[in-house]
Amino acid sequence: MAETFRHVLRFLLLSAVTSSTVAGAGLPEVSIGVLSHRGDEATLRNWSPTADYLSRVIPEYHFSIVPLDFREIEPAVKNGSVDFLLVNPGIYVNMEVRYRISRIVTLNNLINGRPSNIFGGVIFTRADRREIQSLEDIRGKTLMAVDKTSLGGFQMAWKELRNIGINPYRDTAMLRFGGTHDAVVRAVQRGEVDVGTVRTGILELMSEDGSASSGEFRILGQKRNPKQPFSHSTRLYPEWPFSKLQHTPSQLARRVAVALLQMSPLEPAAQWGEYAGWTTPLEYQPVHDLLRDLHLPPYDQPARFTLTDAIEKYWYWLLTALAFLVLMIIMTSWVARLNRALKKSKSMLEHQHNLILDSVADGIYGVDLQGNATFINKAVTEISGWRAKDLIGKNQHYILHHTRMDGSINPGSECPVYLTFQEGKPRYVEEDLFWKKDGSSFPVEYSSTPIRDEEGVIKGSVVVFRDISARKRAAEADRQYQMELAHVARLSTMGEMASGMAHELNQPLTAIATSADACTRLLESEGDHTDRVLDVLETISTQARRAGGIIQQLRQFVRKEEPRHTQVNINRLVEEVLMLMEPEIRKAHIRVVLDLDNEIPLVQAQQIQIDQVILNLARNSIEAMLDVPAENRILTLRTRSGGGNAVITSVEDSGPGLNEEIRDKLFDPFVTSKPQGMGLGLSISMGIIAAHNGNLYCDGSSPRGTVFRFTLPVNQNRDE
Repeated sequence: MAETFRHVLRFLLLSAVTSSTVAGAGLPEVSIGVLSHRGDEATLRNWSPTADYLSRVIPEYHFSIVPLDFREIEPAVKNGSVDFLLVNPGIYVNMEVRYRISRIVTLNNLINGRPSNIFGGVIFTRADRREIQSLEDIRGKTLMAVDKTSLGGFQMAWKELRNIGINPYRDTAMLRFGGTHDAVVRAVQRGEVDVGTVRTGILELMSEDGSASSGEFRILGQKRNPKQPFSHSTRLYPEWPFSKLQHTPSQLARRVAVALLQMSPLEPAAQWGEYAGWTTPLEYQPVHDLLRDLHLPPYDQPARFTLTDAIEKYWYWLLTALAFLVLMIIMTSWVARLNRALKKSKSMLEHQHNLILDSVADGIYGVDLQGNATFINKAVTEISGWRAKDLIGKNQHYILHHTRMDGSINPGSECPVYLTFQEGKPRYVEEDLFWKKDGSSFPVEYSSTPIRDEEGVIKGSVVVFRDISARKRAAEADRQYQMELAHVARLSTMGEMASGMAHELNQPLTAIATSADACTRLLESEGDHTDRVLDVLETISTQARRAGGIIQQLRQFVRKEEPRHTQVNINRLVEEVLMLMEPEIRKAHIRVVLDLDNEIPLVQAQQIQIDQVILNLARNSIEAMLDVPAENRILTLRTRSGGGNAVITSVEDSGPGLNEEIRDKLFDPFVTSKPQGMGLGLSISMGIIAAHNGNLYCDGSSPRGTVFRFTLPVNQNRDE
């Protein structure tokens, strides 16, 4: 039965691969090079679902797998024919040093149902070879490894043999390479070689699929480690890294890393690839150390002649040169001191002036009482393009900030720089617009401070400004990232609710199918059954509309929202979310109490984001009540008008409440009381409400359970 299920699952996944390839036509292609250490067919079978997962999560691109054998990897990286790379750590270290690729995540392998991100090598022989009992017995025997560049299939074993004084190239009767792990195991099975070495897990996998039996081999130099249940003969190293090439856009790499880190172990891609997901990139220094010890690329070059070597060999001449250099320094210092004494009075003022103006990155210029520029520093030219001859002696207002951000004329009478020396008060402008010499504008923040002479009389003002273009771009990028994070959270939520939604859709579909069969039987029977057929067709229409409504609600919730606020009715959003959560509420035996104020005004909001906040709070409440008796599980959703200026929405449960330790850090990212929770729901919800100029908080005054409330401001005059 299990084998039949596996074949069905493979058929479905391969069908999904074909569908994804067709759907990806016309999209930018992103290729993932994967080391084909068990053959191209196995590589495509195991990793194509991962590419399909990325294509689904990042729909702007189409991802595909490119199997690469050991000798195809470096040309592919060098020529840039792949965008990402998934290879063993030894090859990764080489590519990192040679071509500056960088890891973004590390594979979490699935070992006996447990995730592990470390692996090693196993050295083995046939169990009937009684003359080979230990690693020392390999001397003079034939040895087969996977490939010279295979970390788990050769280099780890080489390191262990080197530690006991055996060189596999020199001290074995023959050293061969099989190309794949399976080929090495089969060669040992057939007696073609005495000893083989592969990475951990290969023998167990082949035993599971029937290619080998569990007692067929003897492990040489076997080690024990509770973190690695598979047989191994070497120390353990970090698992395969998923890396980006130098030409791959960093933004795309960040999105791929987020998608892989958020992959569920239940995702078909993870199950098909037989791994447990991905983790943050590990430290690969142990791999560097191994390659350095074995003098393997990229550490195969002879040691350089260092400064220490030069000192040890030529110390006498160096000492003589150092003494001469000290003498010259003393003489030069004496001459320079005399020269500085002669020029000190002249250079002091110039030095101080240049130091003040040019040692800062902000633009600085002076203005006299007529509004003309009196001096500028180097940063003014670097930022705006205006040189000293363009500004000094000319009216700075009509050159630098003559036009406002909305395109209207900025009159000189309202210029903060003018008002500074007219009123004698410093000013700070948080955001304004300055104009460059090439006609383009850029946002700035600046301060204007009066300049006084020795008698305290104002002579003008000094302006210090800073280009805030990068800050504004960063703020926009952060806003986009928050939207992406919220979208990912919604997709994760819908994944958790998928089972209940499938059941909810199955009911109308079953009713449609049953009614259709009834129509068929009525039409095939004798007699006039028009009225009954019409009744059944009405039932079919009703159930179809019901299923369509559920699907429409799901599509609306998981779509990416536009950054546009509209006037929404909070009561309607509450009801929509409850309809979406109806299967989960019914399954948990929750009694829902709706206390909605029909007189509350409309609020300006992004509907999908507020849907997400209500859903997050309601789901937290449901999960909190699972530990109390079913008859006591009550979820209350309440809306009220907050004095005409805001709408207050409350989500209350009858659960055990929150302890003080969790309450203090409730809205911090990655803080959760749920064993499987990521701790992002409340943090994302807080960010959404804050972006709407509202407030989200936990009300500690409730005598039982937990009450979350959020407020949204009312703005009736804002256009839709």
